[in-house]
Amino acid sequence: MAKTWKQKLEDQKQPKFQILQKPMAGAPAGSTLLMPTPQLVKTLMDEIPEGTQLSSQEVRERLAQVHSSDVACPILTSTCARVVAEAAWEDIQSGQEPSQVTPFWRAIAPNSTLAKKLTCGSEFIEAMREKEGA
Repeated sequence: MAKTWKQKLEDQKQPKFQILQKPMAGAPAGSTLLMPTPQLVKTLMDEIPEGTQLSSQEVRERLAQVHSSDVACPILTSTCARVVAEAAWEDIQSGQEPSQVTPFWRAIAPNSTLAKKLTCGSEFIEAMREKEGA
């Protein structure tokens, strides 16, 4: 049976670091690349204040800075953000209030490719941002 998003979020994976052999995500060869986990992305999203929005680039920059690397992998960061968002949406669908879950709408733009893949849809993200005055 496939794991739920919540189970994927709760995996105890550890972040990995890699030295880039060639340029990637705006970082030159020799830079340190952070391969984040859903838990790292969740922690960052949980710290975003109400009414504040971060771009995917800002999320990657903050992750890299906090974990002493030059850059965070854009593909894996996006994948982790989806796990966090879908797990939060599962909680909302189970009856929790949006104020009780990770505020993923502060770190995923409603017009992004990622938002269009989410079960909640970009409309939910837009509504939450509007509600928070962002």
